Order: sequence, then structure tokens, then C-alpha cells
Amino acid sequence: MDKHGILTKTAMRYETDRPKAANPIKIQDLSFRDGHQSLFATRGRTEDMLHVAELMDQVGFYSMEVWGGATFDTMHRYLGEDPWERIRTLKKYIKKTPFSMLLRGQNLVGYQNYADDVVEAFVQRACDNGIDIIRVFDALNDFRNFQTAVKIIKKNKKHFQGAICYSLTEQRMGGDIYNIDYYVKKAKQLEDMGADTVCIKDMAGLVAPYDAFDLVKALKENVKVPVHLHTHFTSGMGDLSLFKAIEAGVDIIDTCVGPYAYRTSHPAVEPFVIALLGTNRDTGFDIRLLNKIGKEMEKDIPKYLQFADNTKFSIIDTDVIIHQTPGGMLSNLVNQLRQMDALDKLEDVFKEIPKVRKELGQIPLVTPTSQIVGIQSVNNALFDTKDGEYARITEQVKDLCYGLYGKTTLPIDPEVQKKALKGYPRGEKPITVRPGDVIEPALEQVKKETEGLAKDLDDALIVALYNLTGKKYLKIKYGQEPMPNEMKAITLEEVKRQEELCRKAKAGQLVEKPAKEAPPKPEGLREFDVYVDDEYYRVEVSEKGGAPRIVRSAPVAPAVQPSAPATPNPAPAAPVAPAPAPQAATAAASSAEGTPVHSPMPGMFVKYEKNVGDKVQVGETVLVLEAMKMYNNIPSPVAGTVTATPFAAGATVGKGDVLIVIAPE
Repeated sequence: MDKHGILTKTAMRYETDRPKAANPIKIQDLSFRDGHQSLFATRGRTEDMLHVAELMDQVGFYSMEVWGGATFDTMHRYLGEDPWERIRTLKKYIKKTPFSMLLRGQNLVGYQNYADDVVEAFVQRACDNGIDIIRVFDALNDFRNFQTAVKIIKKNKKHFQGAICYSLTEQRMGGDIYNIDYYVKKAKQLEDMGADTVCIKDMAGLVAPYDAFDLVKALKENVKVPVHLHTHFTSGMGDLSLFKAIEAGVDIIDTCVGPYAYRTSHPAVEPFVIALLGTNRDTGFDIRLLNKIGKEMEKDIPKYLQFADNTKFSIIDTDVIIHQTPGGMLSNLVNQLRQMDALDKLEDVFKEIPKVRKELGQIPLVTPTSQIVGIQSVNNALFDTKDGEYARITEQVKDLCYGLYGKTTLPIDPEVQKKALKGYPRGEKPITVRPGDVIEPALEQVKKETEGLAKDLDDALIVALYNLTGKKYLKIKYGQEPMPNEMKAITLEEVKRQEELCRKAKAGQLVEKPAKEAPPKPEGLREFDVYVDDEYYRVEVSEKGGAPRIVRSAPVAPAVQPSAPATPNPAPAAPVAPAPAPQAATAAASSAEGTPVHSPMPGMFVKYEKNVGDKVQVGETVLVLEAMKMYNNIPSPVAGTVTATPFAAGATVGKGDVLIVIAPE
């Protein structure tokens, strides 16, 4: 058995200015980025970070991850915030602690590989706006996708952290693919590329404690640069694994402040502060300060609970060892299925994920590959029929099969690849070169497209990464369109009001009596049976015009008809409230002749592949719908002619909306 490290005991000192430990563990805080991304679908707003920002700056963190990942997308798409402004605003409050960001290599902060000119401009602006440490990873661990970004990082003398995505094919590290040799070789490649630190990025909480120890020990023996370990708490092993990594000599670990920790997020920092007191790896942090920060953070949590996964009580999910879905993907997946009224299919999706992953080359599951595998698994679970699998293949799966994301760990299943590439615009033969080599320059075209809309390069880059939603956001930003209500921040007062409504609904108190007291019950009341929808009420009415008083109610029995009125001149029945008017798009589509094609899921309309008057065949793609950040091709259920295309690019659609109408032949 390998000898495991033992922390060196020192004098137990509790004061804030206690002597520095011989080898203090360095800690990066993730609360402002990965913490809320993992727990609350990245909905954390800048305003809710500011009241703790200065306190966070006093802790002594090695760095704070404040940007990158899904924040760029979510901020402009759902929060109505400028992602670039978050860096600049936080810099005003956090002056000592370096800023870190997560960069997806050639993916940047999007879900596809972008042209080199876009990558160069984006990384340069990240450096200019205040990012100090850039953690670069590639979902396939194809480091060819680092080349362009690293060139700009080094040019600006910023810290390049090379990250290796941690993945498994077994329940523990090992097997023929993801073993120690694999990770050591990858770490050496990163060191050769000029990495200032090497990070093991365990995006789903898969690394077991003893595997963490062995892996860190091997890395420390084989690379000269500091080693950083990132893991999630999802499986329940996160803090155990970090502690064993500390024993093995890891240099830096990732944690969150308590309210943004645990579940699918990360281990909490507070237990490490206490556990390492009186050792040679003491953090040096003030637990009282951290407790104060935690209490402040708790105040804002009610605003975000609507995005949390409340499908179970347990804070751990050992199923993650099987499906390997990262925390941020889990919260988005649950939210998407809930919107589709398909949350009952979650287990079916989890069963599908390892199968799809294997067929797509046993790739690590991290953004964007987690979304690629995740939404394809949703499609397979919901839409596959007895006639075959992969009935609906996303555009991103097609790109992966072509090679636009890079080289997969193992070869893609040839049958799946053939099916995905049938009719693929770039060709049906996959490429083997660096993806950036075949992607045409795009920045100048974006600048032309956004003339009169984008005010600077930062604006243009929002559109370069997110064309439809980026343009929509800029129109909102500059007052050309009103901000939708769903983008506006919710207040704690609104949260309390909603909680009170929920309480009343559960208690059956949503229909309230008027505040005005009823007069004394007079003699000579007449009784009436009143029917409202599926409820019947027996009402006593005073002939003097007293207020009606409901004395008994019960559900309407199906076979019971209203009795004859007790008065020869009853008051006319209240008119039935008209149904809400449909959206203009749906109304336009409803008047067209033919077979309506309904949206199978909520999302954003991207484009029509067929227009009014075009002929279509059964199964032919007629439109593209974005859901869970992936492009879904919607096929025609009939052969015929398109008669209505009601939506414009960028429009939000709900499940069941009529997207297109086709008149059958």
C-alpha cells in the first residue's frame, strides 16, 4: 500500500494575524462564478455580489473566479446585464485579489469553436478589462484548441492555467483510457505549452479521495509548475478528495463560501479553515470574516431558489459516477425538462447519457460536450421511436462528428457518424486538422452587421459569440427595445409575496372574503345554487340587498344538472371570461391551412430551412430551434407545401407553439 501523506502538526493558533504556515494551501473562490452556475443555473446578478465584494477581498484568496463559463451567455440572454461590465464593476470593489476566468479554448465562452480572429479579440479584451488568471480547457482535451488563446494570454503577460478535463470510464480512475499515465502526459504537454499552473478540472465531482492523492502525487513528481485541483461536491466526495490532495502536496484548491457550496457546487471553504488550523498547511483565513460573508450571502439566496434542483432532499448524487453530468449542466437539465413537462423523464435521460457519450467517442462531459451529449440524450429519450435511434440530431452533434470540435478520445461510432453527417453542409467526410484552420474569419463581418448597434468592440464580440441573442441584448441595452419582464431582477419583497401566495394556495385561502364586515344575518334569506366552472356554491341572499354569504361548497357531480331557479326573474349569469388572446405569431399560423408543427420544447426560434410555398418531404428539416443552448432540427411530419412561417429569428417559443404549417399533398 502506498504511504499517504500526513500533515505536520504545529501550535494551534486562532488569531487572525497568526504566523504563516510553512506551506499554506492556496484557495481560489468560485462563489461568483461556478458556485451559482452549479446551483442556480448561473442566475447570480452583479448587484447581489457587491455587498460582499469588499469583504471577499479581505479573506486572502489566491484568486477569485468571477467570469467566464456560462456567465457570459446567461448575463446577456437572461439577466439583461453586460458581461464585460461585471469585470469592471467588481474591480472597483475587489482591488487586491486577482481575478480568474474560465475559458473554453477555441469555444471561448460559447458552445462552438470560433474563428481565430474572434478568439484573439476576445482574449485581448478579457485581459484589457481586468482578468488576471485565465484557466483554459478544451472539452476533448485537444490542446490544439489552446493555441490561439494562449498566444494572446502570453502576449499580455497574464497567467495561463492549463486545465485537463477529468473523466472516467470506470467508477474509479483507471482502465485503458483515463488513467494516471493519460493525465501525466497531458500535464507535460501543457507545461511544454508554457502553462504557469496545471489544473485537474473535475467538472462533475468524480475524483475519489485516494485517486486524488495518487494523481496529485504523480503530477508533482512529473511537472515543475504548481498543481491546482478543481472538483465538485455532487457525489459527496469533493471535500474528502481535496483533503487527500492537500496531503499529497497540491498547491491550490477550489472552494465556495458556504451558501454557494455543496450539492452540485463545490466543497465549502469554512471546514478547511478549521481542519487545517495547527498544521503546516493552515490557510491563514479568518473564520469570523468568512462567517460574516456567508450570512450576507444568505440574504440573497431566496431570489434564486426557483432555479435550484428541488427534485430530491439529498445533497449528494452518487448516480453522477454513472452519468457524469456536471453540476451546471444538471441544474439546466432539470430546469429544461421541467419547462417541457417532462421531468418524469429525467431517469430515462440519465440512462441515455452514458450510451450517447460512448457512441460519440467516450468524450469528457464538460461544456460544451456535456450540453452536446445532454440534449442529444434528451432528444433520444423523448423522440426516438421503434424505427430507430437518433431521430433528432442536433447541429452540434453533427459538428462534433465532422471534427469541428477536435479529436475525440476514441473514434465515434461509425453508424452514428454516418447518420449525423448525411447531407452535412461542409461535407460528409470528417476532418482531422485543427478546427480553427477550417473556420473562416468572422470579426469584420460581425462589425459590419452591427454598425449602428454595437458601440465598441466589446459589443461586437457579444454578437460574434451569440448572434441572435447578442443583437437582441444590444437593442435592449441601448433602449431600442424594452427589457422583458422576465429579465428584470426579482426583489426580496417580491419573493416574500410569492411565498405568501404559495402558503395561501396550499391552505385554500386564495379566494378571500372582502375586508368589509358582513352585516348581521337577517331573517327571510333566499337560497340560490350558483355554479362557477367546476365548483358549486349555495348562496343565501337577503331581499334587502345584503352581501351574498357562501355557506357550503362542493365539486360539481358530473351527472347533476343545475336546479331550476327559485325566483322567476333570476339575475343573468356572469359572462364567461374570454380566453387569453394568442400571440400574434400563433394567431397568424392558426389561420393557415394545413398541418401545424408544434414546438416539442421551450426555446428560441433560430431560422426556417423552408419558407412559404416551398415543397417538403416527410422527415425533412423545416426549421431550427435552440433549446438548452443546442440547435435542434425540427422535421416535417408530412409531405406537402409550407403555408405559414409565423416566427422571426430570435423569438422565444413555448412548448406547443405552432412553429410552421404544412399543407399535405
